[in-house]
Amino acid sequence: MVVGEYCRFGILTASDRASSGEYKDLSGPSIEDFLRETLTSPWGVERMVVPDEKDTISSSIIELADERGCSVVVTTGGTGPSPRDVTPEATEEVCEKILPGFGEKMRAVSLNYVPTAILSRQIAGVRGNCLIINLPGSPRSIRQILDEVFSAVPYCVDLIGGPYITTDPEVVESFRPLHARRE
Repeated sequence: MVVGEYCRFGILTASDRASSGEYKDLSGPSIEDFLRETLTSPWGVERMVVPDEKDTISSSIIELADERGCSVVVTTGGTGPSPRDVTPEATEEVCEKILPGFGEKMRAVSLNYVPTAILSRQIAGVRGNCLIINLPGSPRSIRQILDEVFSAVPYCVDLIGGPYITTDPEVVESFRPLHARRE
């Protein structure tokens, strides 16, 4: 791997209403806006909008990771307690390893803003050399969470064999141990 290696990001919106065209997806574009503002290394994006169906979400994550070559898949929506919220179950089904620290940190961040953050069930995990992160569906929450957790994403991608991701330190300063840094 070399500094500036191309990284493909998958953005998966899980929403019955957005997938049917009942309303415009705002969450997926907010993730892409964050990436555009944050990343300094070459990157691209693959976007999908699917209904809140566990099998569809699982197969879409697999497609983004395995077939479209995404090193990071960020999902949005379907992380609450309602019966149709199944994104964490779909994610867990396709991951080889779950990274509980991401979910713990995401809920801790959200608790600074809303007491209902304790209802959120977002998780993160690894499938092959792809990091999968579940985010809530609110664009404001997405930004609050990404501002706090994204600093760990580049090094996690390093550890699972993905491309070397760099960020603008004025937006998000990536953390890497000294031995893992490249200049």
